[in-house]
Amino acid sequence: MAKLFAIYQQPADAAAFDKYYFESHVPLAKTIPGLRSYEVTRGDVMGMAGKHAVYLVATLEFDSMAAIGAAMSSAQGQATAADLANFASAGVDVLMADSARV
Repeated sequence: MAKLFAIYQQPADAAAFDKYYFESHVPLAKTIPGLRSYEVTRGDVMGMAGKHAVYLVATLEFDSMAAIGAAMSSAQGQATAADLANFASAGVDVLMADSARV
């Protein structure tokens, strides 16, 4: 399996971020072909020294890195990526990697 991680920085207006993210972005992202699961953090993201500057981490699971590539190249993947500009003004890092349960 492979995972895509979207790591969102603290927004200026958390309520507006949450409203857009959960009402608009998540439904759009769930149309991406090949998406197996979609998880998000809830509450504060914590680091070893306490609350972290990261606001939310989304973890999207796919069958493989090739499946992520195909998904993000699709019309739905391109629309989801373009939608980040509508609400993630504080910044978002998108990372992808193969993963394994150990």
